[in-house]
Amino acid sequence: MKRIIALFMIVAAGLFLMGTAHAGKLTVATDTNFPPFEFKDPKTGVHTGFDVELWAAIAKEIGVEYDLQPMDFNGIIPGLQSGQLDVGIAGITIKPERAKVVDFSDPYYNAGLLILVRADNKDIQKVEDLKGKIVATKLGTTSEDFVKKNAQAKEVKLYPNNDAMFMELLSGGADAVVFDSPVIADFMNKRGKGLVKVVGPLYMGQSYGIAFPKGSPLVPKVNEALKKLKENGTYRDLYLKWFKTEPK
Repeated sequence: MKRIIALFMIVAAGLFLMGTAHAGKLTVATDTNFPPFEFKDPKTGVHTGFDVELWAAIAKEIGVEYDLQPMDFNGIIPGLQSGQLDVGIAGITIKPERAKVVDFSDPYYNAGLLILVRADNKDIQKVEDLKGKIVATKLGTTSEDFVKKNAQAKEVKLYPNNDAMFMELLSGGADAVVFDSPVIADFMNKRGKGLVKVVGPLYMGQSYGIAFPKGSPLVPKVNEALKKLKENGTYRDLYLKWFKTEPK
């Protein structure tokens, strides 16, 4: 019996040490495909982008280690709520309903929503023109809320990633895509160049924030790191690298 108890204590101690080691490393969720904020580099197979590099700089500033966890966007908030994730950085719009269930950092990017159509489209010029049309956007996002509330669309097609909704537009399966302005601009200037165009104004000015479980002690530390990165020029350098413009 003494040997069994001793063996049990050794195993328990080992599990405790393993748990302690894991506890010292954060699990940071990011979207699988949200360029230029986060995406897998086709050459290296490594996830990169503005959010990924910004978090790396923040983590270095506050002295934490982490594992990056790419996942579908609509799983990030539930993962933070359940405690499976420590941080979410994925172009997450700071919304009152989200702020009820997770904590946010100070805003780190200002954006809005744009309407994207095929280059030869002459019917759609503004959100009112989406009435009776088929609109594609991303599942679980501010864009979904906006389209369902304002577009009076015939059908709203929801996709877990950007590629699918853009391909739906190019193939003729949707009349328009409504989504975040930096992602629309990135697609329009790269893979969609000459094939698509933006119509109408910028809708719903919005800010992105880094999300955490409620009560996370990381929030003030991250806010202080963001402030320092803006003061020492690191934030500006990353912004210029990924968006080719000065920070707004």
